[in-house]
Amino acid sequence: MIFTRENIINKYPWIDEQDHQFIISADYDGLICASLLSHFKKWELVGYYNLESIWLSDDALKNKNHLIWVDLNVIPKEGRSIGGHITSINNEIIPGFDTSCNPNMIARINSSNFNDKFPLSTILLLLWIYNITIPKTLLAKMLVLHSDSSWLKAQHYKENILWWINSLEGYQWKWFLNNIDSKTYEDRVEDLLYPKINEIYATSGFSKLSSKYLNIKSVELKFHPKKDEDIIYNLLNLFATTLKWTPPKLPEISKQVDGNKHKVPLKIVSDIGLEKFIKKNKIFSYAITSPEIFIYTTFNNKKI
Repeated sequence: MIFTRENIINKYPWIDEQDHQFIISADYDGLICASLLSHFKKWELVGYYNLESIWLSDDALKNKNHLIWVDLNVIPKEGRSIGGHITSINNEIIPGFDTSCNPNMIARINSSNFNDKFPLSTILLLLWIYNITIPKTLLAKMLVLHSDSSWLKAQHYKENILWWINSLEGYQWKWFLNNIDSKTYEDRVEDLLYPKINEIYATSGFSKLSSKYLNIKSVELKFHPKKDEDIIYNLLNLFATTLKWTPPKLPEISKQVDGNKHKVPLKIVSDIGLEKFIKKNKIFSYAITSPEIFIYTTFNNKKI
């Protein structure tokens, strides 16, 4: 399949529809996607998932077979999703994922060519699909490129980034990536972006990558939907004032379902067979996070 907006929307028509209900990853990446989808598509945020627990509103429970999972990849056939993890060992299309918009699946990238995987964030994929331009300010660009450490990937994986932006034609990639690989940009991360994020406590740890010039570790935010509501509100307001996107209404969580997260060598899965391993373990979601590692979540027959 060729990467064009028309092809994507034809294959996944739900992605361009209005008024869907959706679940996001419980982190910075999910929240910035929620801001865009709420503002431009009038989608309703109804819950969160952090690969261990799912938090659901009453609306989510009533409509659980028609939800869209954003910045996530879930297996149930009813669970349409958009995300960028590697989900294949030998280009298998697992039942349930055929309705999910995943650039790696479209490009037939699997664990054997892991280094070619989609290096950008879900928010950048959505911006391209909808051809949305953002305000031409440094902070607006930084907030978007902060998602999934995209600015650091642009420094470290130039060849892969170039392949993908050439495949995703017709977008303002040149403006987004201009001057990212420089000490000047890193100075602004330290004196503009990080102070804005730190003052609202929108950090919970660090990602693996460090910058080339000042050795800056990219901060990340993983949040608890009930305990961190102030942080969520403040971050959404920062997106609103900088990107001019109306914040989504936050869901009133009525149910929390706790699962179990597992990590196993990918070889074990490969020897058994991916689809067989999924069925045997009743897996709800999974990701191949490196050429050697398979991470998955189960809910032990708990009702979601």
